[in-house]
Amino acid sequence: MRTDSSPGTLPAREHLPAAPAGTPVLDVVIPVYNEEKDLQPCVRRLHEHLDRTFPYAFRITIADNASTDTTPQVAGRLAAEIPEVTTCRLEQKGRGRALRAVWSASDAPVLAYMDVDLSTDLNALLPLVAPLISGHSDLAIGSRLARSSRVVRGPKREFISRAYNLILRGSLQARFSDAQCGFKAIRRDVAQVLLPLVEDTGWFFDTEMLVLAERAGLRIHEVPVDWVDDPDSTVHIVRTATDDLKGVWRVGRALATGSLPLDRIARPFGDDPRDRDIKDVPKGLARQLVGFCVVGALSTLFYLLLYSGFRVFSGSQIANALALLVSAVANTAANRRLTFGVRGRGGAVRHQAQGLVVFGIGLALTSGSLAALNAATSEPAHSTELAVLVAANLAATVLRFLLFRAWVFPDRREGDSPAPVPYHTTPYETASYDTASFRAGAAADGTWPDATLQLLPVRPHDTDSRDLR
Repeated sequence: MRTDSSPGTLPAREHLPAAPAGTPVLDVVIPVYNEEKDLQPCVRRLHEHLDRTFPYAFRITIADNASTDTTPQVAGRLAAEIPEVTTCRLEQKGRGRALRAVWSASDAPVLAYMDVDLSTDLNALLPLVAPLISGHSDLAIGSRLARSSRVVRGPKREFISRAYNLILRGSLQARFSDAQCGFKAIRRDVAQVLLPLVEDTGWFFDTEMLVLAERAGLRIHEVPVDWVDDPDSTVHIVRTATDDLKGVWRVGRALATGSLPLDRIARPFGDDPRDRDIKDVPKGLARQLVGFCVVGALSTLFYLLLYSGFRVFSGSQIANALALLVSAVANTAANRRLTFGVRGRGGAVRHQAQGLVVFGIGLALTSGSLAALNAATSEPAHSTELAVLVAANLAATVLRFLLFRAWVFPDRREGDSPAPVPYHTTPYETASYDTASFRAGAAADGTWPDATLQLLPVRPHDTDSRDLR
């Protein structure tokens, strides 16, 4: 269940207040690895565009991922010549690692990044960050797969991109259209709570961040972009695709087991209009009814299959009890997660115990129906038994929903929700860079300046099998 505002949850969205002159509202990160040729024209073009079109103060941060050519020297010269440009140096590769380090340390309320090749037309930058500034959305992504996007690229990359997004939709139920377009933005308050849950440090970082944000109920804004493929790209497609599939499996398994504390990211009641108390409309009733009906239909089918199987070697009463017991355990677990939004293992045993009480009531209804049928006729047909059981289960289902909603998974009101369990982990490795040139408001050591946000980050892998390409 979503609880009211507590340490670690996000505040309600609001329009960003007007910042004092010189305080950056937007921090655009450009992660680079051995980009000595493309870095200078990219930064100058981006700076000229922002200086001409962006109505707020901004910063451009060059995140160098252990380059071995003259990229650090080029970045240093740009930072010395242009006041709005800063640079930082990390001694390990990985685009996700670079974004995590810079975004964690930045003091700008809106954080963005784009690839150094500037494949995405810069006219989409203001539409990308405007919903974050206004408080309308939590994250924003550029989409090359939207209908109004205009994209120039080869058939192989087009096929891989669309196939990857089909995999995400089929395996992780992702609803965003383009996971890996190098053109994204996030509000800083969201990043502070979301980034500690993202483990990947390479190319899958974007996908993992978006999946977790979507599962937590955050709003993702999509902007159709004009995009031209970079023919000189050094991305290793096969290796990247393999690593991405491994990431899909890892995240899918974590979501299935409920090991991710996504409830800590949820917005407080009142931010989502569906959670408001409206007269004569119970909170969340429509969503819960839909979820309960879907789970109930599948559970009924599962129950009937079990009953038919048990009926082969046992009497009707024993077969009914066994089938109802097994399906009731599965029904409680499914409703707990899908209908009433309870994640994690906390309280699972208590919920199952209460579900068994509800099961006892359903057992009494269905057993009584069978007893009445057997009293009416000595040898009822199997189809008649199933029809009677379906009718009895419908009555039991209505009662089950009412008991689940009012007793097993009640809405938590202010003051009765338990405090979140501390999330003990080891901080990330700190990035090595010049803090004076970085001009950020916090250290990139995994801690947060806001005292209300006490989550510690998950430690990523010490080594990354991918290069920042």
